[in-house]
Amino acid sequence: MEFKILTSHLLADFTKKLIESPLDTLGRVEKVEIIVDYFQFYKSVSSVYSSKIEGEDIDFDSYFKHKFLNVKFRPDYTRKADDLYAAYDFIDNHTLTLNNVQKAHSILSSKLLPKSQQGRIRTNPMFVINSDDKIEYVAAGPEIVKEEIEKLFEDINLLTKKNLSPFEVFYYAALIHLVFVKIHPFQDGNGRTARLIEKWFLVERIGQIASSVQLEKNYYTNIKHYYSNIKKLGLEYTDLDYTKSLDFLLMTVNGIKNGK
Repeated sequence: MEFKILTSHLLADFTKKLIESPLDTLGRVEKVEIIVDYFQFYKSVSSVYSSKIEGEDIDFDSYFKHKFLNVKFRPDYTRKADDLYAAYDFIDNHTLTLNNVQKAHSILSSKLLPKSQQGRIRTNPMFVINSDDKIEYVAAGPEIVKEEIEKLFEDINLLTKKNLSPFEVFYYAALIHLVFVKIHPFQDGNGRTARLIEKWFLVERIGQIASSVQLEKNYYTNIKHYYSNIKKLGLEYTDLDYTKSLDFLLMTVNGIKNGK
C-alpha cells in the first residue's frame, strides 16, 4: 500500500514477535463474570483508565458505582470520564473519519476546552511538557498540522478498503494511535482521542469483541513504558523515526496476552 504517512515497514517484525494471531489470543482470554451490560462495562473501563493516564483523580470502583449502581458523587469527580464514555458510545454508530473524530473530540473535551476549541484543528505551535517542566516533544507545526492529519485519514480510508489480517489490524490500530498523538492536532485531549481512535479502528475491523480489548487499562498499568515508547521516536515532529516504534506497537497485543 502506498501510504501518505503510515508505514508497513515494521509489520513483518511485529508479526514475528507474536506466537499466534491476536484474535486467537483474545478468544482465549477468560471472560469476566459481570452483572451489567458487557459493552457498557468495558466502555467504563476504557473511560476511567484513559482519563487516569491524563492524571484525572478517579478510580474504577467509584465510577462503576456511579455508572451502574446510581451512587452519587461530586459532578466534577465523574464529568470528564462521563464525557469520554459518551465519546466511546459515539464510535459505535459512526465510521472512523476525520470529521467524526472531530465530533468525538468535541464530546470528550466539553469540560477540557472552551467551545471554540472543541473539535477544532489547532493553528498554533504545540509542545508537550513533562513533569520536570521540560519540553518532551514538539508536535507538528501550525503550518503543516492540518495537512498531516488529513494525510493520516487518507491512509485510514485506504486501509478501510483492504482485507486486513488480524496481525495487520492490530499493527495499524496502534500505529494510527501513535501517529495521531505525534501530530497532536488539538489543543488538549489528544491522548484521550488517540486511544479512542485505536479502539475505534479495532471495532470497525474485528467487531464488538474489540470492546473487551483493555488497551487503555494496559497503557495505564504500563504508563512509564507508554510514554517512553512514544518518546523513542524523537523530539521534533519533522525528525521522527518510526523505525523505533515497534515496542509501542506491541503494547496492546502484549496486554491481551497478559490478560489486560
